[in-house]
This record gives sequence, C-alpha cells and structure tokens, in this order.
Amino acid sequence: MLKQRTLKTLTRAVGVGLHSGQRVELTLRPAQPDTGIVFRRVDLPAPVDIPIQADSVTDTRLASTISVGSAKVHTVEHLMSACAGLGIDNLYVDITAEEVPILDGSSASFVFLLQSAGIALQDAPRRFIRVKRPIEVREGQGASAKWARLDPFHGYKLRFEIDFDHPAVDSTGQCVEFDLGTGNYSRDIARARTFGFTRDVEMMRANGLALGGGLDNAIVMDDYKVLNSDGLRYDDEFVKHKILDAMGDLYILGKPLLAAYSAFRSGHAMNNQLLRALLAQPEAWEEVTFEDERKAPAGFAQPALAW
Repeated sequence: MLKQRTLKTLTRAVGVGLHSGQRVELTLRPAQPDTGIVFRRVDLPAPVDIPIQADSVTDTRLASTISVGSAKVHTVEHLMSACAGLGIDNLYVDITAEEVPILDGSSASFVFLLQSAGIALQDAPRRFIRVKRPIEVREGQGASAKWARLDPFHGYKLRFEIDFDHPAVDSTGQCVEFDLGTGNYSRDIARARTFGFTRDVEMMRANGLALGGGLDNAIVMDDYKVLNSDGLRYDDEFVKHKILDAMGDLYILGKPLLAAYSAFRSGHAMNNQLLRALLAQPEAWEEVTFEDERKAPAGFAQPALAW
C-alpha cells in the first residue's frame, strides 16, 4: 500500500511576513491519518483551525490566502509547495500571526525543516485526485491572454511559460517543465525565489505591502538588471518560481493530483479557479489509492530525496 505521510517530530522556525513585516513563529507538528494540512492561528484568543481545501482560499492578490470566518493566513503557497514536493499528507501548522514567514523567498527552508523533522509513513492509503478529462480556465485575448489547464496523466508534471518584457528576464529561460517522476523537487525547484521590480515594491510599500521584503528574501530588479549581488540560483529561476508557486497553489486541493498541469502567465487566482473548475465537474476526476506501490506513478512511492 502507498501510505500517507506526516512528520516524525515537530520542528519550528521564526521569520517575518513578506507583506506584513511582522515577526511570526511557525511550528510544524505531526497529524493523524486523513487530517490533511491544517493551519492553526494560535495567537488568537481562542485558536482557530483553517484546513487546507480549495474553497478555503479567499484572496489571491500577490499570494494565496486561506480563511475561516475572520481568521486568515496569508502566503501559504511556499510551505504548501514544499509539502507537495516531499509528499506530506498530514500536518498541523501552528502560526502566531496572519502570514507565513517568507524565510529566504523560496521553499528550500521549508524543505529543510520538513526533512530535519523526519518523514513518517502512516497506516492509511495515500489518496489522489486523478484527472479524467481536460479542465481549462482562460482569461483575456491576444497579448493579454493567460490560461491554466489540467490534462489526464499517470503521474504529476507541470509546464509553465512566463512572458515578461524585461532585459533580465528575457535573458533567462521563460518556459520550463518539471516532472515529479524524473526530477528532484528539492534540487530542481525548491530554491527558486520570489521576484519583484523596484518600482512595484515602492508602490506596494506605499500601500502597506511588501514590508518584510528585501534582497535577502527575493530577487529584486530595476528596469535593466537583477540587483542581488549573488545573482540567480538557477538560469531559469523566474519561471521555476512560478512552478514552485503552482505546486503550492494546486496542493491546496488537499490531495495530490495525478495530472499534467500547463499554464501561460497564470498566477494564484487562476490556479485556484482551475481547482474550483475541476471540483465543479465531478465526472472529470476520481479519488484513487494504490494498494500495490508498484502501480503508483514514478515519484510518489519513495519519500523525496534530500539535496
């Protein structure tokens, strides 16, 4: 049986929120089978649990935000991406503020935290959502067009294309495909950082956003070049970060997908629209488990390797 996974022990981190600039403490704790991933706001007068599911997403401006009532957690996508990449099914995320810490702007720090806690197999079958027919969402026309799509595939792969008219981005790869069955998430995707432009950062700060952002947790560009002294971590780091984000956004479904995802200029909002479009068509998907691990797609049977 292909089994569910949680952590062997708890692990902690302290950082600041990218947009709020607030100090935040994060504790990742093991959870029972079929719990899923649950964020818990422990700073509120009575702690509030916010389970990960597609309809818990209530805001997708600049990041993915989940809510229950008035309790929110912003910027969940990098931690969710790490959980997707390592195959973590069940986890409690205790958090002392309303935004997940940005740490280094990628998911690498979360991968390190999860792997340092150890990954435990649980006596319950891993449940997948298998896409049975294509689902697509699309916006705009011509030069403003953007879209995201899921196709049937025995495994999990993602293809993303960006289209930024900027010298620093134009000189890098703007399209990448990552297959969980043949690639290594920790090595190939996890280190890609979020990115932004100085002109946008100035505007966001004027609106009370990006207060915790800087060169130590983002790629920052002026009108011509990358300002970070150490340059890029990957030749195609920009588009790889979009793959990282998409893996996190799609894992908000609550179960791993068996599908091929492809997108052009998509973002948090469109990724969530894609999940909701999938769930709205029950005939387009089914829940499956694998009693025989050998029949599971490549990339899912073994816990993810370290770096």
